[in-house]
Amino acid sequence: MAAFAMTAAALTTVACGSTISGTAQPAVDNGTVPAVSATSTPKPTSSLATTSKPAPTTTTRAPGETDFEAEVNDCVKLGGTTTDATIDKASCGSREANYKVIEKQPKSSQCIGDADNYYAETINGVEVGAFCLDIDWEVEGCMDVGGDDPQRIDCSATVGKGVKVTDIKHGTADVGDCGSGTGYVYDQRHFVVCVQDL
Repeated sequence: MAAFAMTAAALTTVACGSTISGTAQPAVDNGTVPAVSATSTPKPTSSLATTSKPAPTTTTRAPGETDFEAEVNDCVKLGGTTTDATIDKASCGSREANYKVIEKQPKSSQCIGDADNYYAETINGVEVGAFCLDIDWEVEGCMDVGGDDPQRIDCSATVGKGVKVTDIKHGTADVGDCGSGTGYVYDQRHFVVCVQDL
């Protein structure tokens, strides 16, 4: 199975002498959950991206409040480049969605340790809110996890280019419970995304 890299996104805003910026970076261990299989599987990596947005009218916020608005279980499209990042809402399971919001926290360090990634905003270098993210896995859906961003792909047209989700097993952190012996283990939340190579 190919390793995958997650592009991190960021939002930078300048207003009234203060700077509001956002970053999306891996929550723990380069934003990855261990991919476990009967053979050696390289770990995914992450990179950082930034972008600029118009200044808001105020910089006073409650803890955990961000310019980007999404709720737990909403899906997003995180992408762009290191100089021009993008983050937008997307319908879960759609071709555009690559992450799902699993938590909202005042700081990214408060995201659960087995989250795949996070998107955090800061004011004057201090985090003011973070979205904790998992890949938007769908059973029988396929994902290309070998590029800069995970992305949904057509299962029949991409042989050798990604993985197909065969099952999501709850109440276990043992990849052996997957028939293929290959999966992504979320050990703190006790579930495994079982996959097979395309």
